[in-house]
Amino acid sequence: MLNELAKEIHEEAKAHGWYEKPREIPEVIALMYSELSEALEEYRDGKPAAYFVRETSIFPQYGSFPVNETDFSKITHQKPEGVAVEFADCIIRILDTCAYMGYDIDEAMRVKMVYNKTRSYRHGGKKV
Repeated sequence: MLNELAKEIHEEAKAHGWYEKPREIPEVIALMYSELSEALEEYRDGKPAAYFVRETSIFPQYGSFPVNETDFSKITHQKPEGVAVEFADCIIRILDTCAYMGYDIDEAMRVKMVYNKTRSYRHGGKKV
């Protein structure tokens, strides 16, 4: 399931020119961090989990549109923003990298989830 999504994401990234030259893994990992930093800033600013940015002139005019099925079906060229959207961006970068590197993310997830079931409560008392 994730491998298929990773392949689709990677093909789209290639089609948009992100693989004209080999990608360096440290750079890609830093970009994953940047998406999480953007999620943190959205959260700290008290913004909705997901909303759209409306561009009505040469200077963007921002409008909050709470996400629901109706909004998604009507909005075509408005940039989604928000914590959930930045999480999605991070997952997209991760899956793109897995496809690029040839990693079997489905199997890695299964193995890690099985292992996590064996861990003690809060991994032995960790606070965070």
